[in-house]
Amino acid sequence: MKVVSVVGPSGSGKTTTVECIIAELRRRRYSVGSVKEIHFEEFAMDSPGTNTDRHHRAGAELVTALGLFETDVLYKRKLDIREVLGHYHQDFVILEGVEHPAIPRIVTGYEIADLAERVDEAVFAISGRVTRDIEEYSGRPALDATERCRDLVDLIERTVSPPLPGFPPDCCDACGGSCGELTGAILRGEATREACPVVGRTRVQLRINGEGIAMVPFVQSILENAVTGVVGELDGYRPGAIIEVHILPE
Repeated sequence: MKVVSVVGPSGSGKTTTVECIIAELRRRRYSVGSVKEIHFEEFAMDSPGTNTDRHHRAGAELVTALGLFETDVLYKRKLDIREVLGHYHQDFVILEGVEHPAIPRIVTGYEIADLAERVDEAVFAISGRVTRDIEEYSGRPALDATERCRDLVDLIERTVSPPLPGFPPDCCDACGGSCGELTGAILRGEATREACPVVGRTRVQLRINGEGIAMVPFVQSILENAVTGVVGELDGYRPGAIIEVHILPE
């Protein structure tokens, strides 16, 4: 699954850019999901006193409102974007307003001044109203999604790969830098996703309910040493053997 986020100030063309990207990806027969981050403290899908709110207040950790024409799954907390993406299985997921160092981004703006504080390693293109005045910014192409959407999606297809884990730099620098820095190098064609020792097929793998859990090399080493330390004392163990541990619910 490939993920792209469109970020920028309100009214600069984010939603229009997202709409154009989604429509063009669907025209190319990709499956597409989307996420909109709402920067409004009073926003809530659920209202106090409703039946679903009463379910939550009674102690339900996850509440689902099952309607005739839609289904709303309600978490009473803000999920990390990685948790949110765990619900998606589309070819592409387009985010609006979500800033994450390991997710490639398109920046929109009214004017050039809007771009400076938002352009970093993970930004690979400029769009929105500002593209009326520029053709590129800091080496990134400026593409008006309303007129050059096919070019913008061509760029997405060429440069975007599935997101890296997004561990903080002080937790994992196994590639020699941060996830944001490696994301930028991948977008520029200077590195591949395989430069990250956490993604792909690692020697130590952990799955919870079938979902692979990304672990930094240090945690992989701890888990390996703990398991082999116990299993190594059992009859039938041989060095280099594949070890599988399954813990089933009670």
